[in-house]
Order: sequence, then structure tokens, then C-alpha cells
Amino acid sequence: MADKADKIQTTAVAPLRILLMGDASNYHRCLAEGLRRLGHEAVVASDGTRWMNTERDIDLSRPLPGKAGGFLLWFIIKRLLSRKFSDYDIVSVNGTNFASLRPERLRILFNHLLSHNKSVFVSVLGTDTHYVRACTGDNPPLRYDEWQINGKPSDYARASREEAKQWLAPELSALCRDVYARSVGAVTALYEYHKVYQTAVPDDRLAYGGIPIDTASIDYVGANTAGRKVRLFLGRHAERSLEKGTDRLLAAARRVVDAHPEACTLDIVENIPYADYLKRLQEADVVLDQLYSYTPATNALLAMAMGKTVVSGGEPEYYDFIDEHDNRPIVNAVPYDDEALYRAIEDVVMHPSALADRGEKSREFVIRHNDTEVVARRFIDFWRSKL
Repeated sequence: MADKADKIQTTAVAPLRILLMGDASNYHRCLAEGLRRLGHEAVVASDGTRWMNTERDIDLSRPLPGKAGGFLLWFIIKRLLSRKFSDYDIVSVNGTNFASLRPERLRILFNHLLSHNKSVFVSVLGTDTHYVRACTGDNPPLRYDEWQINGKPSDYARASREEAKQWLAPELSALCRDVYARSVGAVTALYEYHKVYQTAVPDDRLAYGGIPIDTASIDYVGANTAGRKVRLFLGRHAERSLEKGTDRLLAAARRVVDAHPEACTLDIVENIPYADYLKRLQEADVVLDQLYSYTPATNALLAMAMGKTVVSGGEPEYYDFIDEHDNRPIVNAVPYDDEALYRAIEDVVMHPSALADRGEKSREFVIRHNDTEVVARRFIDFWRSKL
């Protein structure tokens, strides 16, 4: 496909046996639930995204920190290769970071997956070598991202030069090329990933999946501001504040609270387990997600499914990409104008009566575009088209 999410309907055929290697923000675990509801067998092997401790069927956590932990994990994986990582119809790996191992060991594991399973695909869920190279190059495919804004290095890029060098180092670069060249195809989680990977993967080997959200398990909570202040909520990764732009979101939110203390409060949550995070999220009215994205990611979509208003990526290019021309409920966070960002948050706070309607539209949006079965069907349709 080119610039549209595929809409082929799944036909009634034999169920698939599927292994999802690695995870990011509960993506593969939620996708697995959708696949199972469609009648397929799905197994998730991951480290639970470290401190998030998300659910998985095969635990790939490092038993110890440092090199010793990596060695022990590799020893455990080697013992499981024939029993746990073989004989699947489909294997989809989380980019080039599908286990917490060094590149040379990831290559060995990837070679095993290729040799002992029918088809191997890539789930494009986050940063890898090609993404960094494209976004830091002379002609980035996006107007902005975490690495650059209108062609100029972002605060994150200036603070992360060594990280960029690591991503672009020969060993990781070679692994990235190998994974994408030898896999059957790739499915992207975000519009921006899709745009970047169109520069590296042929259109017939690339599909858009979106982020799966289990809307059936999420109760509609909405906003209840009658007689109380609007509750602003910011959840952040402590080590990824510059990358996600939560430093600037936080500064704008604090300005709003300082200017209107009678109208709003701010709740900041940092690095807590996934289950605890969801409980805190339910208490919010307005969720501040991230700054350098065109699209709402997992945090924003979970909040939208609960009926919350979100300040996140909501660019026209994204809505057009998914063919959504009527329901556009996201408060778009612009990454190049702090004053505009402040005004956007302030406007939401000063009009609490609009939160209920926006929350209803937000949940409708997630059900239509990101329900776990909707996303799972996109994966199944693309995988089957390549078998």
C-alpha cells in the first residue's frame, strides 16, 4: 500500500499459529488478544517492556543486570529455541530490538526464526537504525520528529548525539538491513513510522497496522468536572522526557495551573507498572501525551478509550491517512511553538463543558480505528497476502 491503511476483510480460513517476539508499551500483548479473538493461536515472548511488566507468555527478562544478565538470558533462550521458537506459521519481531541481547546474538536468534518457522515479519514499533538515519539525514521524510523540527536538530538530538552514533554504528546498521531485507514484510504501528519506512521498504512489503487497544476491557469513564477542578494528567518515562517532549508539555501545563489555579490541577506519574498506571489514568480529565508525533500513541489512545480529552499528535496528514474526515477529537500538540501549546491546554481547561462531548468522540475514534480486533485484522490480511 502507499498512503492508505488497507481495508481488506479477513476471510474464513484456517487459523494461524503466531509468535510475537519482543514488545513495546504492551503492543504485542494487546495484538495477541485480538488475534486470539479472531481464532488464531498467538504467543508473546518479551521482557514485559522492563518496568512496565506487561503480560507475556514467554519471559525474556534479563535475570540479572549488566553483561551477566545478558549471558544468562542468552543461555535460557538457546535452551528454548527448538521448543518455544520453532514451527510457527508467522513470527513477527519487534524491529531489531526483539530481545535484550547484543546484535550478534540477535542475529543468531533471527537466523533461527527464519530457518525454523514458515514466515518472519517485522512489527515496526519504535526506533531503529533506519528511523534514526532517515530522521537525522539531509532530507527527513517528516516535517518534524523527535530528532528534528523543520530540518533543524531538536533539543533531544543535541542531547543524544552519542545515542544516534550507537544506532548508526556498523553492527546495528548491518543487523537492521538484514532484518528488513530477509523478512517477508513489515507492519507499522504509527503513521510517521510508515512514512519513514516507505523510503526503505517497497510498498508491496509494507502495511499499516496502527496501535491495538482492547476497548472491550476499558470502561468509559469520561470527564466529571462538575463542582471540581479539571484534572490534567501527564505520564512520562523518566529517561525519555526530551525524546517525547514531555519536558515542554510539563512546562506548558504548569504555566496553565499557575495562571488558573482555581480551574485545574496537574497529576504527574512516572515509571510505574502498567496496571497501576491505568488506575491513575482513569482519574484524569485531560491527558498530556507527547509532542513530536503526528499521531496518538498508546498512552493517548488508552485515555481516549476511557473518554478522556488528550493533547497529543493529531495532524491533518494522519487523519487523512486513516480516512478520518469527520471525527477529529485530538487536541493537536504543536512542537514548534510553546506559546501555542500553552494556549491549547489553557483553552481546554477554560471550557470544561466541552470535555464530555470530546470524550465521547474520542472513544468512538478508538473503537473505529484502533480496536484490537480491527488492528489484528490488518495484520492477518497482510500476513496472509504474503504467505
